[in-house]
Amino acid sequence: MIRALFTAVLALGLTAGTATAAAFTPGSAGLGDPFFPLAGNGGYDVTNYSLQLDYDPATDVLAGQAVVTAQATQDLSRFDLDLRGFDISRLTVDGSAASFTRDGQELVITPAAGIPSGATFRVAVDYRGVPEVITDPDSSIEGWIPTDDGAFVVGEPQGSPGWYPCNDNPRDKATFDFAVTVPEGLTALANGVLVSSTTRAGRTTWAWREDDPMSTYLATSTLGRFDLTESTLPNGLPVYVAIDPQLAKGQVLKKLPEAVELYTSLYGPYPFNSVGAIVDSAKFVGYSLETQTKPNFPYVPDEATLVHEISHMWFGDSVTLTEWPDIWLHEGFATWSEWIWSERQGNKSAAQWFKQLYNTPAHDSAFWNPPPAIPGTPVFLFNGTIYYRGGMTLQALREKLGDFTFSRILRDWATENRHGNVTTAQFVALAERDSGQQLDRFFDAWLYQVGKPTEW
Repeated sequence: MIRALFTAVLALGLTAGTATAAAFTPGSAGLGDPFFPLAGNGGYDVTNYSLQLDYDPATDVLAGQAVVTAQATQDLSRFDLDLRGFDISRLTVDGSAASFTRDGQELVITPAAGIPSGATFRVAVDYRGVPEVITDPDSSIEGWIPTDDGAFVVGEPQGSPGWYPCNDNPRDKATFDFAVTVPEGLTALANGVLVSSTTRAGRTTWAWREDDPMSTYLATSTLGRFDLTESTLPNGLPVYVAIDPQLAKGQVLKKLPEAVELYTSLYGPYPFNSVGAIVDSAKFVGYSLETQTKPNFPYVPDEATLVHEISHMWFGDSVTLTEWPDIWLHEGFATWSEWIWSERQGNKSAAQWFKQLYNTPAHDSAFWNPPPAIPGTPVFLFNGTIYYRGGMTLQALREKLGDFTFSRILRDWATENRHGNVTTAQFVALAERDSGQQLDRFFDAWLYQVGKPTEW
C-alpha cells in the first residue's frame, strides 16, 4: 500500500515535470515580414540595448559588448538574436554562460534554464571583428560602412545586425544606451542626447542615450572627424549638428529649427528628446537616412532633403510601419512634407507638385508602377513611385477632403500612433473616421491599382 502510493506520487511528479519542461519552447527564428521573413525573432520583446563599442578605423576592427534587456512573451527554451559575422568570446543570459550556435544571421541562444513568460532577462554578448557591409536587394549598401576617417552607420532596412546583436524588426522598439570609444580627435555620434565625452590614454568615449522607443534600423554610431555644434531650440530641445570639416559649412542646416517648428504645427509635438543632423563625407553611399533624432547625410543636403528627413521624425521614426511593404507610410508622407515646406516658403505649392507629376503620361509605366502599397518585392522598396505616388496620394486626399479635415487626419495619425507601429489599413480607417466618408475607392485607385489613377 505504501509502495503503491509512493509509485503513484512519483508517477505524478514525472508527469508534472515533463509537462513543465514541454511548456518551454523555442522562440521563432523570424517574424514573417513579407520582404525579410527571418528579420526579427519571436518569444520576447526587447526593452533596452546597452552598446559598448570600440572601433579602430586603421584596422576596421569593431569590438563590442552588447547587453540586451528583454521580456519573455512565452516560456522560452531558446531564442535568437540577429547578428552578421563577428567572433563571439562570451555570451551569458542573466550572468550565466549560455550555449549558442550560428545559422546565417541567426545567433541561436540556449540559456542554462528556461525563461518563464513575463520574466525580464539580460543577454550579454562580447564580440569582435570587421563589420560586414550589407548589400540590399536594390544594390544599395548599409550597415557599418567605412569612410576615410571613420564609419557611416545606417541600418534601413536590414543593416543593424551588421554591427550589433538585436531583434531586427521595426515592431520591437526599445531604448538605447551607447558608449562608443574612438581615437582621440574623432567624434562618435549616436541617437538621443549626449551624456558625456571622456578622453583617456589617447582614446575618447562618447556616451549617448536615446530614452524614447526606437526601432533597430534607426540606430546609428556614425563616427569620424566632425565639427559638432550643440544648441537648444526655444522650447529647450537639445540640437546636435555634426558636419565633416572636409565639407562646406552647410548653411542649409540653419533651416532645421524652422522645419521642426513647421512640422510641429502640422503634425503635433516633436516626438523625441533631441534633434539634429550628421553630415559626413560619404557620397559613395548614395542616400540619406532618417536615423532617429539625427538624420545621416552622406554630403551636405539641399533644403528639400533636409526637411524630408526631419519630417521622418514623425512619419517613420515615431509612427513606424509594421511590415516593410507599407514603406509608403514613411516615404510618401516625407515627400508630401517636402511639398508643404515648399508651399509654406512661398515656392511651388503641393498642388503644383501634384499637377506637374500627374501630367506624367499614363504609358510611362516606370513612373506609375508598382503601386505604393504593393511594392511587390524588396527591390522596389525605395522605388520612386513609393515616394512620388505616395506623396500624390496625400495631396489628392487633401484636395478631396479640404485642408481642415486633411490636417486633422495627419495630426491624429501622428499623435494617436506616437511611438507605435501602423499599417495602411489603419490609415484608411482613420481617414474615414475623421472625414466621415467612405474612401475605399479613393485609396484603391491611388495605392493598389497598377497604372495612372484616372478616377477616384
